[in-house]
Amino acid sequence: MIQVSNLSKSFGPVKAVQDVSFAAPDGLITGLLGPNGAGKSTTMRLIAGALDPDTGAAAIDGFDSGKQRLKAQEQLGVLTDSHGLYLRLTARENVRYFGQLRGLRGRELETRIDSLITLLEMNDIADRRTEGFSTGEQVKVAIARALVHQPQNVMLDEPTAGLDVMSTRAMRGVIRQLRDEGRCILFSSHIMQEVAMLCDNIVVIAGGRVAAQGSPDELRARTGHENLEDAFVAIIGSKEGLV
Repeated sequence: MIQVSNLSKSFGPVKAVQDVSFAAPDGLITGLLGPNGAGKSTTMRLIAGALDPDTGAAAIDGFDSGKQRLKAQEQLGVLTDSHGLYLRLTARENVRYFGQLRGLRGRELETRIDSLITLLEMNDIADRRTEGFSTGEQVKVAIARALVHQPQNVMLDEPTAGLDVMSTRAMRGVIRQLRDEGRCILFSSHIMQEVAMLCDNIVVIAGGRVAAQGSPDELRARTGHENLEDAFVAIIGSKEGLV
């Protein structure tokens, strides 16, 4: 479970995240939905411990990601908006390297790598150097890398950005499977169709603040709109939001 409490972060005069609070439970897909520049990626970096908050805290399975950073990160797998692959390594070698950084060795590590290659349909690229990979191929490797240590909590920043239709469908299937395994899934998106298809809970962020949160049906009911996109527009267009 990921718990965010009164999280705030500024960069000079820019208040990127302001007093953000929400919970992402195990066994559910929680979506961070908001326009570009709303504070979604900054919030996720704070959760991951890549940034220190000005105020507030984020906890991963009870471990404070600022004060207990290493323990918190052990519980978390992250797909960032920058995939950061080692281009001279093959897909398999990239995943193996990150598994080793997580303390995995030998047959256990190789079995996990093989399982991820099958899950993510990577057999045709597993032993190719990642230099020259398409965006979809890069995303597959980055997700395998994030999952190799079998984290209970998975955080995905725009996981289908740049993917074609078939790769997007496959990625949605992976996300649902992780949810069905009882894991906590938190992902950011500004694609309404994706959020509507995947999310059990939605946290709407606008201007660095939580403008609304709840299930898709709850957000539609609160705004009086049957269409989730219309509900979203109503929420981010409201000065006070719906919390």
